[in-house]
Amino acid sequence: MTPSAGAEAVRTSPATGLTPAEAARRLAADGPNEVAARRPVRLYSRVLAQLRDPLVTVLLGAVALTLAIGDHPDAIVIGLVVLVNTTVGVVQEIRADDAVAALSALSAPHARVRRDGTVRDVAAAEIVVGDVLVLGEGDVVAADALLAEASALLLDESMLTGESVPVDKDADDLLSAGTVVLRGRGGATVTATGPRSALGRIAALLDDRREATPLQHRLAALGRILAAVTLALCVLVFALGLVRGLPPGTMAVTAISLAVAAVPESLPAVVTLALALGARRMAARHALVRRLPAVETLGSVSVLATDKTGTLTEGRMAVQRVWTPGVCVELTGVGYEPAGEALVAGRPASPDELAPVRELLRAAVLCNDATLRPPDVKDPQSRWTAVGDPMEGALLAAAAKAGCPPEPETRADLPRIGEAPFDSLRKRMTTLHEAAPGRVLVCLKGAPEAVLTPEVLSADPQAVARAGETAADLAGEGYRVLAVASGVRGDVPEPVTAAEAGLKLLGLVALSDPPKPHAARTLASCRAAGVTPVLITGDHPATARAVADSVGLTGETDGHTAHVVTGADVAAGRIPDLTSVRVFARTDPQQKLDIVAAWRARGAVTAMTGDGVNDGPALHRADIGVAMGARGTEVARQAADLVLTDDELATVVSAIEEGRRVYDNIRRFLVYGMAGGAAEILVMLAGPLLGLPLPLRAGQILWINLLTHGLTGVAMGAEPAVPGTMRRPPCPPDQHILGGGAWQRLLVLAAVVTAASLGAGLAAQALGLDWQSVLFLALLAAQLGAVLGLRARLLTRKNPFLPISVLASALLALAALYVPFLRTALDTDLLGGAGLALAAACAPAGFLAARSVRTAFRPSGPAGTDERIGLR
Repeated sequence: MTPSAGAEAVRTSPATGLTPAEAARRLAADGPNEVAARRPVRLYSRVLAQLRDPLVTVLLGAVALTLAIGDHPDAIVIGLVVLVNTTVGVVQEIRADDAVAALSALSAPHARVRRDGTVRDVAAAEIVVGDVLVLGEGDVVAADALLAEASALLLDESMLTGESVPVDKDADDLLSAGTVVLRGRGGATVTATGPRSALGRIAALLDDRREATPLQHRLAALGRILAAVTLALCVLVFALGLVRGLPPGTMAVTAISLAVAAVPESLPAVVTLALALGARRMAARHALVRRLPAVETLGSVSVLATDKTGTLTEGRMAVQRVWTPGVCVELTGVGYEPAGEALVAGRPASPDELAPVRELLRAAVLCNDATLRPPDVKDPQSRWTAVGDPMEGALLAAAAKAGCPPEPETRADLPRIGEAPFDSLRKRMTTLHEAAPGRVLVCLKGAPEAVLTPEVLSADPQAVARAGETAADLAGEGYRVLAVASGVRGDVPEPVTAAEAGLKLLGLVALSDPPKPHAARTLASCRAAGVTPVLITGDHPATARAVADSVGLTGETDGHTAHVVTGADVAAGRIPDLTSVRVFARTDPQQKLDIVAAWRARGAVTAMTGDGVNDGPALHRADIGVAMGARGTEVARQAADLVLTDDELATVVSAIEEGRRVYDNIRRFLVYGMAGGAAEILVMLAGPLLGLPLPLRAGQILWINLLTHGLTGVAMGAEPAVPGTMRRPPCPPDQHILGGGAWQRLLVLAAVVTAASLGAGLAAQALGLDWQSVLFLALLAAQLGAVLGLRARLLTRKNPFLPISVLASALLALAALYVPFLRTALDTDLLGGAGLALAAACAPAGFLAARSVRTAFRPSGPAGTDERIGLR
């Protein structure tokens, strides 16, 4: 399609553009140039989502029952638990959404368009079909467009395609929304906007529906069990009381109190607080949690699907090797920072070896339109950046590493007097420089196939052939290869392209987007933690293989497919099992979705990292979507559950560790809280059989729960990570939350607490003491001892709130006996030294039982470790 034909297709003139009136009419007809924005979540929707939690539903039922019998104080206590849980969850979600909105505001785009023959700056949202975009270096293409004119135009399409190498564009080429102009200028007629653009079509693959997290599934199952147990207990205790001739009113209150005891009413608060603390810790480690349940889901992740550019790699081109006919030098360093070493066979290069390398890089500096921008001294997080073509910026950094004079000095000594810009047909760039009176230096760089030819070089054919073989080998290793040549002329050639003959070959430059320094170690940490890393990129297969080799992705021996699989292989159905592959290249957004879906169908909990528009659908489909906050696109950030503000993959590993800590603490609380509830039930059922008619009153049960489940239970959510957390596999998603031996530990602990408490009560009865008060205090003391015994790190100082809460609970337990209004309300009595000693003796029993069950009932198999269930 010609430019004029493209303009005719949208009924506008490339020379003058639309009139403001026509632009306004089309904007009203087609809508703004925006990907369909996610509808804001209303406050009542957030609240209802919290209240639909199964355990919260059970608590709401308990509120209704207590209100029905007129027990308003207990109804208020349980209602406060629900209120705190809901408030914490809603506030965290709102804060996360606000933080993401702030990131989005920083990237609100504008564009230059030609309207009525004049260039205007307008908001990208106001671009319409038929507008003529005026493009220059650094501009973001605001909509899909047909290129009408171009001059040395180079675009970065990595956010859309995953391809790390910039793409040259000529007239009649199509441009996609969201791509970035790195070099040159151009004009293009808009052909599609908003949801009809390439960006919009990818965003349309996003599905707003959210699936429940593994923890939500487990707690839902637990909630159903607890609801059934609660109902059964109410009926059983009520019936037994009537059989013994007790008043129906008393038994109704007792039955409901036992039902409340059966439900760890502070569990929602513990879960929410643990998740909120986890989110806070993650934020301190540069991971912004957008949905609170995502904190725990990270702990269950078994597959980490990562993209390449900017995640495993620096996202910045760098010169890795410089080859000359006499020597091959390897350059070290990170990014565009002009610091590093030049090595030959692992040792520093000698001055003689560096001489031809410096000659080559001097020519590359002169035949170059980029500049390097130093870090902002006011921003400690800023770093060296390239202004212009990233590859040309990498050449400037390489010259500094090799010891060449500073770029401004080199360009001032040899001023440019002519140039033939790079274009996609010639595939080379030539510049002319005034070397001395009557001498013109010619510098040329370009693709090897465009430079290593007899028409350009005067070198020996064998030397040219050797250079061609070397270039092919480097390209096969995933490098982007440039050839550099130079020559001297006596006068200025006309045209400049006439100088592209009889030149001397200086050598080859091999560039790549190098892996981040810690990428290999990060992936090794994933594998040690039982998390399978998978690389999914839109880049070239050779590049993907080179990166995978360097970070250790292709060196495993777990039976997976070692070779790189392309998107074409996936589309053609040539790969029967997508989960057997570890490296995918040339994939499109739909194929990324298919890969994630294949892992999830196998039962894996998947985390997907990405920063581009093309990653959005897969980020949304994965159990955990992880977006890059600094260089990520708006589509990626909105689709993600977790946003990395430092763009470091290692942060994901830290977040996985935090998720496991949260899940371990929730399981530990369940063992503690439900063991205490079970002990209370057993005391109420077994006590009358042993001669203790009504072991505990309703208020006493609720007071015990308030002190054990409330204060100490919530403090358990802040416990530090178990040693070895990242040296064990993740918990299977189908495992019950009390699986892996936890329920057996629960029952043993409940039995010990019950026996100790009843023993103290019977001993008090035999001694003529107020046995009910002793039993009340003994049951509470045994549970406080147990909570300390269940600590993973017994003497750790990382969570001082737990021992403080135990001390506070003990003091409040004594207050129930010695503060007059509490003694009256709870129907207790004063105890002397003997009664207190009997009750206090139950604390060591609970402590020792808890320490003992930590090593009991280990599940069999590779996952059968105590760390696995969070009870060490």
